[in-house]
Amino acid sequence: MTKNVQQIDDVVIRIAGDSGDGMQLTGDRFTQETAVFGNDLATFPNYPAEIRAPAGTLAGVSSFQLHFADHDILTPGDRPDVLVAMNPAALKANLPDLPRGATLIIDSHDFTERVLARVGWHSNPLTDGTLDGFAVHAIDLTQRTLDALADSPLSRRDAGRSKNMFALGLLSWLYSRPTESTIDFLRRRFADKPEVCEANITAFKSGWNYGETTETFAVVYEVKPAALRSGTYRNITGNTALSYGLLAASKRAGLPMFLGAYPITPASDVLHETSKQKRFGVRTFQAEDEIAGIGTALGAAFGGSLAVTSSSGPGIALKTEMIGLAVSLELPLVICNVQRGGPSTGLPTKTEQSDLLQAVHGRNGEAPVPVVAARSPGDCFYAAIEAARIALTYRTPVMLLTDGYVANGSEPWRIPELSELPDLSVSFATEPNGPNGEFLPFLRDPETMARPWAVPGTPGLEHRVGGIEKADRTGHVSYDTDNHDFMVRARQAKVDGIAASIAPVEVDDPDGDATVLVLGWGSTYGPIGGAVRTLRLAGHPIAHAQLRHLNPFPANLGEVLARYEKVVIPEMNLGQLATLIRAKYLVDAISFNQVRGLPFKAAELVEMLQGV
Repeated sequence: MTKNVQQIDDVVIRIAGDSGDGMQLTGDRFTQETAVFGNDLATFPNYPAEIRAPAGTLAGVSSFQLHFADHDILTPGDRPDVLVAMNPAALKANLPDLPRGATLIIDSHDFTERVLARVGWHSNPLTDGTLDGFAVHAIDLTQRTLDALADSPLSRRDAGRSKNMFALGLLSWLYSRPTESTIDFLRRRFADKPEVCEANITAFKSGWNYGETTETFAVVYEVKPAALRSGTYRNITGNTALSYGLLAASKRAGLPMFLGAYPITPASDVLHETSKQKRFGVRTFQAEDEIAGIGTALGAAFGGSLAVTSSSGPGIALKTEMIGLAVSLELPLVICNVQRGGPSTGLPTKTEQSDLLQAVHGRNGEAPVPVVAARSPGDCFYAAIEAARIALTYRTPVMLLTDGYVANGSEPWRIPELSELPDLSVSFATEPNGPNGEFLPFLRDPETMARPWAVPGTPGLEHRVGGIEKADRTGHVSYDTDNHDFMVRARQAKVDGIAASIAPVEVDDPDGDATVLVLGWGSTYGPIGGAVRTLRLAGHPIAHAQLRHLNPFPANLGEVLARYEKVVIPEMNLGQLATLIRAKYLVDAISFNQVRGLPFKAAELVEMLQGV
């Protein structure tokens, strides 16, 4: 039958079902199809902490949200225009997020009295008026999948597990997505399981054909490709981009890369991704615990590698003494903290920005550490290179902050040219540098205050390392009080001096007439940017600045803050950046905070900023 084709600018789709039923895979595949098509996009995976939460329960719901458009977008969307709910729990968990008029595609197979009661529904929402005001398509996706696979040798249970591919096929038809890449993906993924492979492909094609032939859907939607900067693009998650950034930094530095880490959500993918790069001279070590992970990394730094360790907040807490040792030894080390909800185990699969003060101050003694934050999935690549630049140039550990939102989310990423990346080459000490032919391991560079990097085994450059305070220049163990005071101040001055080499903070204030500055850091970039766009379209002048460097701050930050009557700082914590800004610049910053394990919605920020 002939279908009407409707052009739309953008759409937000959320796919939800039981954890373990392939919701993340389904969302990822639809995202890949969309990336191939050329749309701008942003994604938000959301899943429970349990490996396999109880089936059919609210606690076990896993979802994947995708926003794609024919223009530049900044967030995965506040509210979904379309919800695909694979069971009653998925419907109930996500229904409060839907605007009236949204489209619901619901697998009606499990809407039985027993299953409904499990999630607290005492009547069937498909028939009792609960869904009035929505465009509802209740389809027995499970049974249609089983019918399509009637001739498959798979058991009924295994065949039913392909319903996510039926749903993906239907969505691919509904939004005019290409299909070849998904079929190729399924053939690769299940190459060693031909029966499962054919079942998934059949279910996928059946979903497409159902959309093509049913009268349930009379309209096909098209979202044209976005006008992006010319270049070669790929869809990339934050953790993958971070891994590639570290790899690129090692190549630009001419150093082998070593990653010592212990698996922890949501940072584990950094270890997984870098472990695939052995052909580029990368060595990864999955340690028995967090302390061993950073210990091996610090040893690799001593040995002349670009050394990295990765973790999340709880793991960073365990690494703190070794971070202090890296500060004392003045060796380059990149420490990746993919933040999650806390404290303790907290919300391990949810996002938060609550480790900023830990990054800046969370060590014993005066142990200053530069802090860099990534603002989006693709930006993780460049933030990793910047963290490596600072570490190598100034011989210091550097904290690189991302969070679960940017780490697991994805966006189109333009693959840079080699010439666009900075030269990070370093020089090791090869000759004694003292006036009497001796080696002085703490004789500092007059510009950077970095000490020499002497690789063990270099003749004549033997020197002590360890946690006890060292004497200036000679590096001998020292208990001298004046020397300790000098070394503490020297290490702080070195970190403070990094401000001279970082870019000034840029302010998005097109007309220069704004009186309110919205200041953010990290992953609040997208929601703040979306809110600022909305307010400007409504005629409100408002400025936006996003900080990458959080210790030290950019040299011009004080001057920027002084230009505005009000400074508003939205954070996914209880005001940690606001605390630092107030302390350093004596600015009465206005905090707007949430710690719900979810990113800000742009609409929330619009409402708040209108009342400032």
